[in-house]
Amino acid sequence: MRIRTAKALFLIGTAVSGVLFIALTVDTQLQVAAQANTHRLNDQVVSGKMVWHKYNCNDCHTILGFGGYYAPDLTRAYRRLGAQGIRQVIAHPDQIFASSWRHMPQQHLSSDEQAQLVAFFQWVNDIPNNNWPPQDERVVATKGGEGPALFSSKGCSGCHKIGGVGGSIGPDLTEVGARLSQDTIARILTNPKSVKPDATMPKIALTPQERAELVKFLGGLK
Repeated sequence: MRIRTAKALFLIGTAVSGVLFIALTVDTQLQVAAQANTHRLNDQVVSGKMVWHKYNCNDCHTILGFGGYYAPDLTRAYRRLGAQGIRQVIAHPDQIFASSWRHMPQQHLSSDEQAQLVAFFQWVNDIPNNNWPPQDERVVATKGGEGPALFSSKGCSGCHKIGGVGGSIGPDLTEVGARLSQDTIARILTNPKSVKPDATMPKIALTPQERAELVKFLGGLK
């Protein structure tokens, strides 16, 4: 190969590589802008992030790969727990984690701070992250109806596991329908202490229709 030909190939290769690099960089920046959810940032979300840092939540929890690994990853906390479930954990960690060897401290957040954190978790929840970490996959519904969605949105999956997905603070509910009658499940959902006086499960605000859907769903898990 002649020197002139080698130089030409080098220059052409460099030029093509440079164009590809610039094109890929521009494409990446456009995708980041589209997927970073910045268009949904508002004062409440920003305040929620400030609450997250104020109480050093990232010392124990991870979000989008940043933070500690002592406590659960919260990247998809809103999907797992829902707004009500997040509020319950924040307001009553001593009850929620009473049977766990890892105890979340009571930070005494105000109602406004709780709302701001919920808004922050909801914003983070909608950032595409290729379904990672894998424990944040949705609970797969084995039955129809609204039960599976309610189980997630009401925060039940934050403490209970179904089919290997969910928290481990409370009992595994994979086959709860084989252990408990629908009447017992309904009583637990209405007032956990009516069935088990020392229960640490908090009362969950449910309409009669929501309770019926959850009873139907959980009662069918056998």
